[in-house]
Formats: sequence, structure tokens, C-alpha cells
Amino acid sequence: MGVSPGRGALPIGDTTVTNSKKRVPAVAGWLSIDPERPRLLGTKCIACGSIFFPREQVRCRNPHCGARSLEEHELSPRGTLWSYTGAEYQPPAPYVPRHDPFRPFAIAAVELEREKIVILGQVVEGVGVDDLKIGMEMELTLDTLLEDEESETLTWKWKPVAAAGAA
Repeated sequence: MGVSPGRGALPIGDTTVTNSKKRVPAVAGWLSIDPERPRLLGTKCIACGSIFFPREQVRCRNPHCGARSLEEHELSPRGTLWSYTGAEYQPPAPYVPRHDPFRPFAIAAVELEREKIVILGQVVEGVGVDDLKIGMEMELTLDTLLEDEESETLTWKWKPVAAAGAA
């Protein structure tokens, strides 16, 4: 855990403190916001090995198991583009557009490398549906969802590995 280049950010548990703003995940417990090593946080059943995202806190979702012994599981940051679509129209509330007027964006379904589960997420700005191809390698990244004078709320997005240094 070090200082993020250009951001002056130091991870502290579920929050990160920057030069002047507190950085927090959009949903506590779903996302590690370490700028050097962002990860989605899921759950693994100790009894059967099933992995879930979003997290499970009560019992295993596997209908053949149902055990209550669960542990936090850090999900793979990379995977394969399984499917994608474009959001050509502004979604209804509670969606808050980042731009006025609304700019279309891509949504990706990525099958994680190790876990082989599919996670949906928005694709980074600047990468549209014409840039995506089924089977391409994708990587998890952090992006600002909301920001005010005191804090920056972060969420995850997907980006093609070839564009990993660009976003």
C-alpha cells in the first residue's frame, strides 16, 4: 500500500484519504479502492467453494449446499468480455449523469479469470461498443461516481487490457 502517483492517495480500510478529499466505495464492502490494486469483494462458501458477487452474508446460494460458513473473497481483476451493450438513452433515477447532455456509454459482462462468474459493469469513458469484441481481455479499474467538496465516491468499471494505461 503506497501512495498513488498523481493522486496522493493512501488506502485506509474502506476509505482512502487524498490530499483534500475522502474517497469511499459506492457500496461499502463490495469494492477495495486501493488505487494500486482495485478489487471487487465477493464471498466464498467454505463448504462447497462457490463464489458470489455481490457478497452474501447469510448462507451459501448454491441450492445443493446452503452452508453458513462464508468468507470474504477478493475477485480476479481481469477476465474475458462475455457480452456487452450500449446505454444509448439516459437511465432513470437514481442514475446521475456525469455529463450534460447525457453521453451514451457501454456496459460489459466480464467472465472473471479464476472464478468463471460474470460481473456486469460500465465500461470506461472513451471506449464504446464499436471498440469492444467478445473474447477480449478486460481489466477492473476505479472511476468517480459522485464527487462533492468533501468526498469522492468510487465505483468499478471495465476497460480493455490494451487500453489499461489509457484510462
